Amino acid sequence: MMLGTDVSSLSTTAANAAAQGLSIVVPLYNEAAGLAPLHERLVGLAKTLRGRYRLACEVVYVDDGSADATLTIARGLAADALDVQVVSLSRNFGKEAALMAGLDHARRGAVLFMDGDGQHPPSLVERLVGHWIDDGYDVVYTAKAHRDNESFLRRLAVHGFYALINWGARQKIPEDAGDFRLLSPRAAAALKQLPERNRFFKGLATWIGFRQIRVDYEPAPRAHGVTTFSAGRLVGLSIEGLTSFSVAPLRFASLLGVVLAAGAFLFGLSILWEVWTTGKQVPGYPSLVIGLMTIGGVQLIMIGIVGEYIGKILSELKARPIYFVAEHSEKRAEAEPAERDGERTAAE
Repeated sequence: MMLGTDVSSLSTTAANAAAQGLSIVVPLYNEAAGLAPLHERLVGLAKTLRGRYRLACEVVYVDDGSADATLTIARGLAADALDVQVVSLSRNFGKEAALMAGLDHARRGAVLFMDGDGQHPPSLVERLVGHWIDDGYDVVYTAKAHRDNESFLRRLAVHGFYALINWGARQKIPEDAGDFRLLSPRAAAALKQLPERNRFFKGLATWIGFRQIRVDYEPAPRAHGVTTFSAGRLVGLSIEGLTSFSVAPLRFASLLGVVLAAGAFLFGLSILWEVWTTGKQVPGYPSLVIGLMTIGGVQLIMIGIVGEYIGKILSELKARPIYFVAEHSEKRAEAEPAERDGERTAAE
C-alpha cells in the first residue's frame, strides 16, 4: 500500500502549460465596494496571459458569508476573457476554509490565491506565472518587502511567531510569506491530498516541498473599507497556526518545566548551604508562596497548551466538513476565434 501520492504526471512544461490553464481563487468577505474594479483588473490580466502564454484562465470567487452585497455583485460579474465561478458558503467559516473551498472548485491545473481587498496587485501575477512556466517553479510565493510602516512591537511579534513555529521544524516557513502565491498543477494536487481540517495554509504550502521561489513585493493600500484582522484576531490566528502545524509550544512547555525544576533544585541547594554554613534557617513563608504561585502559573500554562492540542485532536476525530456550499454558479467565457477554429479543425 502506498502511503504517498505520485503527482509526477502533472509536471509542467512550457509546451503543456497552456493546456493546463490557471485558476485564480479569491476569498471574499464584505468586499462589495472593491469587487467590480478588482474583476476588471483580473479580466485585463487574463487577456495578457492569454496573449503571452495562450493560458486559459478562470476566477473562483468564494463568498465567505459576507453581510453586505458582495454575493449579489459577484453573481453579476461578466465572464469576459475568463470563466467565472461564484461559490457562496453557508456561513462565515474563515479564510482557511474559503481557500480550501476555492481549491476544491478550481477546474484548471495551476492555482493562484489572492485576496479580494485589492492589496495583492494583479500586475504581479504575470511575474508569478513566468516563474512557473518559464523557470519551472512549482510554488511561487510572495512576501512583504519590508515592515517599515509597522510598529516595533508588531515586527517583534511577527519575528517571534516565525521563530517559534520554525523551532525544530524540518521544513521552515519563510518569514513574512503570505497567502498570495501560485501553485503548479502538481503542487495544487499535492495540497489537496492533505486531509487535516485544522489547516494552516502557509505552513501546508511550504510542507509539500517541490521547487519554491520567493517574490518580494509592496502591498498596495486598501482601496475600500477597513481590515477585519484586529490585534486580537491576529493573536488567535497565530495560536491556531502554531497548534495546527507545530509542536513547538509543547516543546517550549517542556523546556520551561526543566528550567523551573533546575531553578528549584539550585534554590534548595542554596538553602542547605546557608543552613550548613551559618546555622540559621531561612524564613520560609515568602519563598514558599512565591514558589507555589510560580509553579501553579506554569502548570496552568502547560494545561492550556495541552488543551489546545487536545481540542485539535477532538476536531480531527469529529471529522466535520470544514465548509458547506450554499450556492454555486458558473459562467463560461466565449472562446477566442483562433481557439474555436482549432477545435473545429481537431473535430474534423
